Amino acid sequence: MSTRPRLPDDVEPDACAAFRDALDRVGSKWGIAIIAAAGDGPIRFAELHRSIPGISRRMLTLTLRTLERDGLIVRTVHPTVPPQVEYTATALATELFASTRALSAWAENNHAKIAAARAAYDDNAAARHDDRRPVDDPNLY
Repeated sequence: MSTRPRLPDDVEPDACAAFRDALDRVGSKWGIAIIAAAGDGPIRFAELHRSIPGISRRMLTLTLRTLERDGLIVRTVHPTVPPQVEYTATALATELFASTRALSAWAENNHAKIAAARAAYDDNAAARHDDRRPVDDPNLY
């Protein structure tokens, strides 16, 4: 059995956990869209809801709470009747959004290559499948 480490020497397990946390925000269906919409300054809930097609009011509320908890959104309640609530992306969120732009550019630049690789793999998988023995072949075990 191999005794080599599971991670390269320059990768800290704690850094991996931090990266996973960041990916949870970036990879969530709505997080980056909300950060982008709130990045230009204060925006009210209804404006946010209108600016993000497909998001439900409940999902917007839940995602805003998560982003606020993570320090990526600031929620400001103005003492009016009825109360007015505004959301603003923090400097931390702005930095995160800027980082996602590079990933977005990479995805746009390489989308066709990934689609071609998937198609080639699927074509080869079908050919590999034809070469396999039936599952009930006694020589498999």
